[in-house]
Amino acid sequence: MRPFAYARPGTLAETSELLVSAPAGEVRPIVGGTDLIVGLQNGKIRPRLVVDLKHLADLPAGIERADGHLRITAPTPLTDVIEDERIRTWFPALVEAASTVGSVQIRNRASLTGNICNASPAYDTGPALLVYDAVVVLSGPEGDRRVPVADFVLGPRRIDLRPGELAAAVELPVPARPLRARFGRLTRRRGVDLATLNLCCTVGPRRTRFAFGAVAPRPFVVDDDSGVLADPSSSAADRDRVLQEMTAQAAPITDVRGGADYRQAMLLVLARRALEAARAQPEGA
Repeated sequence: MRPFAYARPGTLAETSELLVSAPAGEVRPIVGGTDLIVGLQNGKIRPRLVVDLKHLADLPAGIERADGHLRITAPTPLTDVIEDERIRTWFPALVEAASTVGSVQIRNRASLTGNICNASPAYDTGPALLVYDAVVVLSGPEGDRRVPVADFVLGPRRIDLRPGELAAAVELPVPARPLRARFGRLTRRRGVDLATLNLCCTVGPRRTRFAFGAVAPRPFVVDDDSGVLADPSSSAADRDRVLQEMTAQAAPITDVRGGADYRQAMLLVLARRALEAARAQPEGA
């Protein structure tokens, strides 16, 4: 591990000053540090400065409802997200997804914003955040700006972050009623492992939405506006036709976790399972 400087600012303004002052690529913020610490130890991440975000007076850990959305601040651990009754009611698929991130010990430290900012093509909260239209709140020298998660992650390890900015929170718009939803995931083995592929499905009165992960450079959303997938009277053949069209938009690669052909085939299998599980849920549950 290469030596680095450590700073623990007390406010967002102080944090922005520190982030701006360091050369690009040589400063890293830390909240949970579950990925950063590994990168520091193996030498893949070599910053000159690490900025601790866990003690900001104007950014405490917590989940609040305001202006029609839930706001999850950066220092909030995934365990708190999973256990929050409002998230369990309105965003059950996010609870399912967050529950697969690492182990219990990891989730007690890891944060939702950190999972997003790590920008792995296979990050498990991604598909759920996309189908729920989540937004990242970025705090910087010029104030706050809000970017949809779908646009914030640009590709593997690449995010839309300007000089001096940090991901301060995630906002989830609260729906009029909970959507039927299901998260799905395939791994090489039981236990802690990165996803070979993952997805999330929501079924509304007229629109069914899928988000797919680990089958493209970043998670992406596909909508069925025809109503076929949500229609209780549609045939299995018609639903399968639409699912095949949706999953065909994936562009998987071959790596140590699976071949491209295998990923493409299993994406359709998981999409079928997630759709049927979501359709089987009672309305508003």
